[in-house]
Amino acid sequence: MCQLLGMNCNTPTDIVFSFTGFATRSREHADGFGIAFFEDRGVRLFVDHQAASQSPVAELIKRYPIQSRNVIAHIRKATQGRVALENCHPFVRELWGRYWVFAHNGNLKDFAPKLHASFKPVGDTDSELAFCWLMQELAKSHANLPSVSELNVTLRELVPQIARHGTFNFVLSQGDALWAHCSTKLHYLVRQHPFGLARLQDEDMALNFAELAKPDDRVAVIATEPLTVDEPWVAFQPGQLISFVGGTPAP
Repeated sequence: MCQLLGMNCNTPTDIVFSFTGFATRSREHADGFGIAFFEDRGVRLFVDHQAASQSPVAELIKRYPIQSRNVIAHIRKATQGRVALENCHPFVRELWGRYWVFAHNGNLKDFAPKLHASFKPVGDTDSELAFCWLMQELAKSHANLPSVSELNVTLRELVPQIARHGTFNFVLSQGDALWAHCSTKLHYLVRQHPFGLARLQDEDMALNFAELAKPDDRVAVIATEPLTVDEPWVAFQPGQLISFVGGTPAP
């Protein structure tokens, strides 16, 4: 299956270190990759149908420290949908005058919801279909942009309706918060004071965040598998949905 990466922070931060280790995993997940960065209400989106370990676009991301409070990345191992640019995650849609970004890891069977004209898939993946249905149902549930707590309630009603069709690990953000849902496997880590040394699992690379971060910085990293050794990664429970705001997971 695919691999997910998300980052939610209380101050704009680059994801170069985490993405470097994450991209190495594309040797086994070689059917495309993508990454999206929120900057205020704007989004920078980079996708490529090549593996992240070989893509020139991925090399750009490793060398270009874009600062963002919310980042979503994905490396693809295709289950539904051909290997093509339009099937690369993350996917982006507009709702309530805000961009929404979504990436999925899993396989949904017999999921064929009715969609109206506002949200339609461009590609042919179950992932983009699920995202379009989520956006449609959120739009039905709220007239205007809800608070994060209101969205928590609505998503907890909607997500199980998709998850019953198979594996539905995902990350979702509208630029203020980041939601992560676990069907089978997902982990998160919160980096905050006192910061220390972090060493990647998949690359011979280490970084001492104590030399880079300010005392009040706080960064939450979400990944399918832990990216570093000797850091306190927390495993999600199956069925768990967590919202992250300012680098902090909601209780």
